[in-house]
Amino acid sequence: MSTAKCCGARVLIFVLDFILSSDRQAKQLMDSFHGIARRVVALSSMDVYRAWGVFYGLEPGELEAMPLDENSALRTGPAYPRQVFKKVRKMLPWVDDWYDKVPVERIILGDPGLPGTVLRLPMVYGPGDYAYRFHPFLKRMDDGRQYILFADDVAAMRTPRGYVENVAAGIALAATSDRAAGQVYNLGEAECYSELQWAQKIAAATGWRGEFVVLPHDKAPQHLYWPGNTAQHLVVSSQKIRSELGYREPIAQEEAIRRTIEWERAHPPETVGVPFNYQAEDGVLTEMKARA
Repeated sequence: MSTAKCCGARVLIFVLDFILSSDRQAKQLMDSFHGIARRVVALSSMDVYRAWGVFYGLEPGELEAMPLDENSALRTGPAYPRQVFKKVRKMLPWVDDWYDKVPVERIILGDPGLPGTVLRLPMVYGPGDYAYRFHPFLKRMDDGRQYILFADDVAAMRTPRGYVENVAAGIALAATSDRAAGQVYNLGEAECYSELQWAQKIAAATGWRGEFVVLPHDKAPQHLYWPGNTAQHLVVSSQKIRSELGYREPIAQEEAIRRTIEWERAHPPETVGVPFNYQAEDGVLTEMKARA
């Protein structure tokens, strides 16, 4: 939220809302700032796209073509399956029972008396990451594992990410740019890397010298599977905010990865959100070597 002084009074310039969860909250926000704010900037999520519903098996029909842009099809059903939604609510206490960013966006952008801007955020990594997105790789590397296994479909899976300080810079840019009024922007890194590529980047930053082993899906231990349709990749373009507003990441990716590793090592998760079953992984490797 930003203000400026005018004739001795404080005049609200814009409102930035980080935690809109539902249409009800969005309506309350817009009603509260009519006649006060020049513009509302709302943080949304890339989970609004139909591709997320296809990934979770909640949208019927064909796969969505990649990359997604701001005009790509949106979901018509819920954002997440029930079990996934329960995990989301544990990590994000502001998420209510009616969570859905699709109607949130519609309300923010649909008010003729109060302009809005919507920023669709990626998977945000870096200090403070509640999901510990590097943890599945970093723990194995720090545990001295010689091999890190992937199911082939998971290794190839591509998703959008953004380093927290770079995402914050994009939010600040959109909030202070008049051209952003009435617009929707995807905010994330220019390239959506695969899970294997991310693991390789983390390995390079840590100096890990082990080997990545990519297995056919049916040969990989089941705890390495992803709970979704991995044929549906989640590649999202951030070209619009780059071309229209001149967005560029202030922190280079190599430095962003280094800072994330440093933070995750200094703040290990209290509970492990992903399964680690080294016995099963070693068993698969032993079987592979016996067949070689």
